[in-house]
Amino acid sequence: MAKNIDLNNGRGQAPGDPQKQNGTKPALGSASAYAPLKNKIFSELWISNFASNVGTWMQNTAMAWLMATIAPSAIMVSLVQTASSFPVFLLAMPAGALADVVDRRRIIITTQIWMGIAAALLGVLTLFNLISPWMLLFLVLVLSLGNAVNAPAWQAIIPELVPRSEIQQAVALNSAGFNLARAVGPALGGFLLVAIGAGTTFLINAASFLGVIFVLFLWQSPPRESVLPAERMMGAMRTGIRFVRYAPALQAVFIRAFLFVVCASSQSALLPLYARDLLKAGPGEYGLLLGSFGLGAVAAAAALPIIGRKLTINALALVTTLVFAASLSVIAVFHILTIDFFAIFLSGSCWLALLSNFNSSVQSMSPAWVRGRCLAVYMMIFFGGMAGGSFLWGAIAHWIGIPGALHASAASLALGLLSAFRFKLISGGRLDLNPSPHRSVPAVILEPQSEEGPVMVTVEYVIDPDDWNEFRAAMRRLRRVRLRGGAFRWTVFMDLNDPRIYREIFLVEFWLEHLRQHERQTVADREIRERVASFHKGEAPPVVRHLIARPLTETRKRW
Repeated sequence: MAKNIDLNNGRGQAPGDPQKQNGTKPALGSASAYAPLKNKIFSELWISNFASNVGTWMQNTAMAWLMATIAPSAIMVSLVQTASSFPVFLLAMPAGALADVVDRRRIIITTQIWMGIAAALLGVLTLFNLISPWMLLFLVLVLSLGNAVNAPAWQAIIPELVPRSEIQQAVALNSAGFNLARAVGPALGGFLLVAIGAGTTFLINAASFLGVIFVLFLWQSPPRESVLPAERMMGAMRTGIRFVRYAPALQAVFIRAFLFVVCASSQSALLPLYARDLLKAGPGEYGLLLGSFGLGAVAAAAALPIIGRKLTINALALVTTLVFAASLSVIAVFHILTIDFFAIFLSGSCWLALLSNFNSSVQSMSPAWVRGRCLAVYMMIFFGGMAGGSFLWGAIAHWIGIPGALHASAASLALGLLSAFRFKLISGGRLDLNPSPHRSVPAVILEPQSEEGPVMVTVEYVIDPDDWNEFRAAMRRLRRVRLRGGAFRWTVFMDLNDPRIYREIFLVEFWLEHLRQHERQTVADREIRERVASFHKGEAPPVVRHLIARPLTETRKRW
């Protein structure tokens, strides 16, 4: 369970950032790719975070091997991954909303302290031989609770650390550091398990949190730009869910990611017992196997710019899924360390390549105002799949053995590709999700109170009957914009006395939420609105009216 989860994997562009004029991305090896490291706070945080993630992967290796030693059951070992994944699934949406409405720096500092204390407690109990299988699972759960709250804030804080022009390079460097730690940490963890034991390894990880905490204490985050009051937690979560509900391209990514992660989670869930019982390997060899996965991810990160120019996102998903499935079958058949090392190297490459595309799709289709919540939904899907899949494959391995479970997992990955016919992946890089420079404030004579509502907004268009089909297509896109931005109901009516007149009507919960609708408008949203308005044939612009609900009865006071 990594403290700072990498959901970008070196490929995603931060949402809301302008594309390069020529549409190209700077290679990681170019001089400009390292520009963020000239930023003092970013470089210090990158170094401390790398050390922290090395400690986390050391701890992950030690935890899995410790469980395989004190409770050598496929179900118990797989529950370690379930316990580390389920809280992220459970708390992803509240954590994402929190990251969008509260100071992200304070969130990260608090959760880093929480996880450092939990890791130290785990180390002390292990050193004094007081750890039991269920106590280990409980402390894994406690660590993961901190990680669940930390992750969305960490993902969303990058634009606050570097200039907007360097965000893409910062994301790539962050991912490179994460995957390098994933390659080094497990191998180092396996060595330390043999040399000093699991308890001391846990204490070293606890100390690794101090660097990130120290750097963030010295940094003052920039103030939020919004002039409106911060959203409330429950309302922010509803808004995030509503945004995803009316974003079919995002839904396709989430469904494809869930199917892949559920099936592919068998490898990490069963690898400790596989190394111990089938390879007859020790903790050092197990750490090397985990390290090979990280090395594969690092190699894929370096090759992705080239691969991305050769394959579409759907072709890449097909190839990487099939290769991952083949690697699972190879591991199930050949219980030879060198062959398994190579197979796991390939699976690490495929994991990185596919999930980086999933994540970059989510980021490129998520505007800044809802960035934390969209990433939270992605995390919820990802870690829910990991938690459920780990338990599922542990139970299957308990009944039919580890090789049979790996073969079944490979077959399910291949079958999951059938979803590609229904849920195609698209790239959102062409969307300009920067805040619109022409955002307007509703022009009203009577200014309602913030919490008054619901609010009805009507827009009247005069449309040539010959333009109906094109107008209807444009209105479908506008409908998603209105509903994603905060409306809870949307309809178009035609005037029966004059069939050229169409009235768009949508309802918003209260006046402040409608003001937020205007503030949330992106350049891409404005283009859709302008496309709809281009069909208007009236002499004046479309007439916009704002109406607010008024109760017809008075509430009597009781004395």
